Amino acid sequence: MTYQALARKWRPSRFDEVVGQEHVVNALTHALDDNRVHHAFLFTGTRGVGKTTLARLLAKSLNCERGMSSRPCGECGTCVSVDEGRFIDLLEVDAASRTKVDDTRELLDNVQYAPTVGAYKVYLIDEVHMLSGHSFNALLKTLEEPPPHVKFLLATTDPQKLPVTVLSRCLQFNLRALTQHEILGQLERILEKEEIVAEKTGLSLLARSASGSMRDGLSLLDQSIAFSGGEVTEERVRRMLGMIDDHHVLDLLEGLLSQSPLSIFRLVDHMRARSLDFSRALDDLLTALHEIALLQKAPELTAEREMTWANVHHLVNTIPSEVVQLFYQIALIGKRDLPLASDAAQGFEMVLLRMLAFKPAGNDDAKEIKSHIPDKKNNVSNRLDDKNTPAVENHQSLKNSFSNEVPHSSQNLNPAPATVSSEIKSATNESGEIDSESWGHFVENTNLKGLVRELAMNLSFSHLSKNKMILNLSESVGHLYSNVRHQALDAMVKEYFGSQYSIDTQKVTSVTSDTPALKREEQLAREKNDAIEGFKNDTVIKDFVEKFDAEVLNDSIQPEKHKGS
Repeated sequence: MTYQALARKWRPSRFDEVVGQEHVVNALTHALDDNRVHHAFLFTGTRGVGKTTLARLLAKSLNCERGMSSRPCGECGTCVSVDEGRFIDLLEVDAASRTKVDDTRELLDNVQYAPTVGAYKVYLIDEVHMLSGHSFNALLKTLEEPPPHVKFLLATTDPQKLPVTVLSRCLQFNLRALTQHEILGQLERILEKEEIVAEKTGLSLLARSASGSMRDGLSLLDQSIAFSGGEVTEERVRRMLGMIDDHHVLDLLEGLLSQSPLSIFRLVDHMRARSLDFSRALDDLLTALHEIALLQKAPELTAEREMTWANVHHLVNTIPSEVVQLFYQIALIGKRDLPLASDAAQGFEMVLLRMLAFKPAGNDDAKEIKSHIPDKKNNVSNRLDDKNTPAVENHQSLKNSFSNEVPHSSQNLNPAPATVSSEIKSATNESGEIDSESWGHFVENTNLKGLVRELAMNLSFSHLSKNKMILNLSESVGHLYSNVRHQALDAMVKEYFGSQYSIDTQKVTSVTSDTPALKREEQLAREKNDAIEGFKNDTVIKDFVEKFDAEVLNDSIQPEKHKGS
């Protein structure tokens, strides 16, 4: 007996066997049971979601010898012949191969004749959007007022190309793409009936690769059965599809985070040796990044959605959300440009190199900050580690190290104070304790950079508790906080105030008014107001305004020290 493809063998023969199109099935079954069947139907949707299947089921239900019903018997001559594709009153037309107006006229010439066997003559026109403009014009009148024994069933993957005059004459049903879970369930049911052993992980890969099409999923299943010799396993499915292993995707992400190009490109060489599909590898990378982003913002979704990557949870708290978004955008653009590369592996490597090159410095802020500490910092650190050394002395030593050993052109520090007394005053308050002014002085006079500096600028000093500085962070700028930045900032606090000090950040709902950032804004505003007043009070400007009836534009005035900044 000739082998029949699974997509044909297991095509639904009843409405209750259709997967994932309940909204269409309910409408059709109610219309059939209530004898309110329209004369023209339009089924739209992507490939392999059931358009032709539903049309055939509708034709079988209309012509069942036991009477029109949403539950055809499946045993009479009409039902059997429809299932086998040889029912004489079901005329299936491929519009892609019959686009000419003469073909349409020839088809419509037989509309007036009564059906040969069944109760209705059913015209099933597939890919109807391929008809020419003249063909649509020839079809319009008949489509609007066909004989009572004729039903038109139209199917298309591109309804936008249909004239509005055709759309207005049909009941339109939009078939949705199937979910991975729905396709997986159908594959499992079919394999159980076929008595074929399969791993669920391998079937999940097939369902994912089907991209919402049941027919594609069944075709891939057919291919995997042949490829694996009758037993569907994850390893063989990956080899068949040229897919990268899950742990390889995670290794790529971890390599990107740790800035280790050698491990990344060794993995790419391994992929090249196995002839893996680099476009699919980018798809997997995009999927993993998408799910990491979802878990970061809405972790409760894990209970509502079936996540493809169950083993990305350990990366959720490791990768900053802005890095996830950046990597996703780079991978998305890289997938678009991949066909333009001279070699797919080369294009894939360039995408990874772009991620390494443009990865934000926020994750490496601690290294970046330490790189600005002088080479002789070990001597300073030794002094800082001495608990008998006062915090002020530690601060003075570190400040002297900065001022003496860092070139002025490469630092963002104020000149070191001239005397120890002024240094003590800047590091602590009059009672020798650290306070809000001390925190502001630390932020302004320490070479913090990038997002670590932004975090520090938006932290306000709350109080000191057993050498632990309690800092407040408004929820409105909570996105600036991360464990890595906290650690980098804590290291700089120990360098500046003494190794016995540490920081603890707590989020508050109200906007704090004593952060260095707000103080800086207030200072700039005062300086600008002073500049505006000074400009307007200048005698030359006054005479000019009075003589020419001129107007001073306040926004155009900047303090002298901020010009060009």
